[in-house]
Amino acid sequence: MSRVLVIGSGGREHAIAHALLKGERVSEVFCAPGNPGMKADGIVPVNLSLSNHSALIDFARDKQIDWVFVGPENPLIEGMVDDFEAAGFPAFGPTRQAAQIEGSKTFAKELMQRFNIPTAAYATFDTYDAALAYVQEQGAPIVIKADGLAAGKGVTVAMDEATAQNALADIFVDRRFGSAGSRVVIEEFLEGEEFSLMCFVRGEEFWPMPISQDHKRAYDNDEGPNTGGMGAYSPVPQISQTVITEALNTIIKPITAGMVAENNPFTGILYAGLIATVDGPKVIEFNARFGDPETEVILPKLTSDLGAGIEAILHGDEPEFTWDNERTTLAVVVASEGYPDNTHTGAVIHDFDCTATEAEHGTHVYYAGVADSEDDGQLRASSGRVLLVQTTADTVVDAQKIIYDILGSTDTTGMFYRHDIGFKALQ
Repeated sequence: MSRVLVIGSGGREHAIAHALLKGERVSEVFCAPGNPGMKADGIVPVNLSLSNHSALIDFARDKQIDWVFVGPENPLIEGMVDDFEAAGFPAFGPTRQAAQIEGSKTFAKELMQRFNIPTAAYATFDTYDAALAYVQEQGAPIVIKADGLAAGKGVTVAMDEATAQNALADIFVDRRFGSAGSRVVIEEFLEGEEFSLMCFVRGEEFWPMPISQDHKRAYDNDEGPNTGGMGAYSPVPQISQTVITEALNTIIKPITAGMVAENNPFTGILYAGLIATVDGPKVIEFNARFGDPETEVILPKLTSDLGAGIEAILHGDEPEFTWDNERTTLAVVVASEGYPDNTHTGAVIHDFDCTATEAEHGTHVYYAGVADSEDDGQLRASSGRVLLVQTTADTVVDAQKIIYDILGSTDTTGMFYRHDIGFKALQ
């Protein structure tokens, strides 16, 4: 049995670690830095900074870690996989160079262009004046994206020119996204149903997961600012298997083969944010890791051993991944008041009573932005997205009832959540 170190601290990493421990291959999971909410699932948080690669490597050596799973995008783009592998530890995730598929939208767009992968028409700019002139020439609706990492908040779908101009001012004038906004990618607006397609990848080989759909807007009815995600569900009944198969053949297959052809092979989790247009599926974005909150609804569908599957990929063997494709998984994020623009942390986290549905529906709480209070020892909200409640049921409606009954009976003072996660599946 293996001892695994998971890098990260959020709900995604909680779900990954929880799934690893459910299998027979992994006996112990450390999570650096993790969060105190993970302890209830037998996960061991490690108080080490994500940026201190040498300290993390020393810890892995001291604890005789067998392999490492790097969860978040920043450590991947900073070359954590490269550093662990150089130190002799197998690490699941893309190299620094391969992770640029998420780290730079320009990199990703140029890659898609070279390999004829369907995506929105675009232009890249590094000055406010040139970008503004292009927006005025193209008109709205139009999409403005900060080129680098912006924690899921660097994209503006502008339905009018004034909104587009404000987005450009945020990026270039107010420097809201720092160096991530040194360039912008401006894309044509695509109409259609969005969905997330994630795959385990090793070079040209890939093993797709069930698709999911998240809800980016902060408030009900898809209103309010974009967030890192307020909830998700799977499957997505309004996306046909024909569309999924086309996406695998026209997007996943050529992008993985293309990266190998350019001597930049990708290993890890490739996330394709897609949109089903009248012309077929097109790429909105690529990520170099599990999506969040999509992970928390996809991994509960896994009926095989996650650790065994990843070890097979790392060792060059054929992995086995099997899924519950019949039932619906649904998850709702609980966030601090004011998130994402003016977050107020410190709310007390009360227990969410999942016992009535845990055995039959696998109902579970995944913690993200939580910390132990120094004053009273209580768990408190420490960032924007605080936790996520997930369940599995026969239908979207059944899953919604379970989740919202739990949320409605719990004190969430100082926090908020959407009341309509999964509504698009019912339209």
